[in-house]
Amino acid sequence: AIFKVYDMGLYTAKKVSSPAELLALPGPKRLQFTALRELPGTDLGRLFLKGMGDNSTKEQVQRHALSSARLIEVFSGRSKMLPGESFAMEYVPGKGTTFYILGKAQGAPVGDDEFFQMVMKIWVGDSPADSQLRDALLGLDKE
Repeated sequence: AIFKVYDMGLYTAKKVSSPAELLALPGPKRLQFTALRELPGTDLGRLFLKGMGDNSTKEQVQRHALSSARLIEVFSGRSKMLPGESFAMEYVPGKGTTFYILGKAQGAPVGDDEFFQMVMKIWVGDSPADSQLRDALLGLDKE
């Protein structure tokens, strides 16, 4: 059974239709989520970390350990996300990635372009969290 855990949107400056195109696309990008059921924050943090590990090299994971720690801290810092609550990750070139919970920025931006690529690969990498979701995000799920 597939449990829908969150709704997710991907916002980019122009339409992309493949993971490679998405990862190569310059400019700002935003991943927006809405919880569909109660999600423990520690689970979210752990899932994100596992997704990054599954889709990136050990070197990349080590290189971005600080930014990843910040990601975990932001989500694990909340005991839970309730259905209907939103969170987001937004990358701005030259600034880094800002994490948002309920529309509020959680601290200063972290990481660089490569870090946000690692974050996106959780959903669009070679071992995505959910391949149907990956195709839907990229508009490949034409019925």
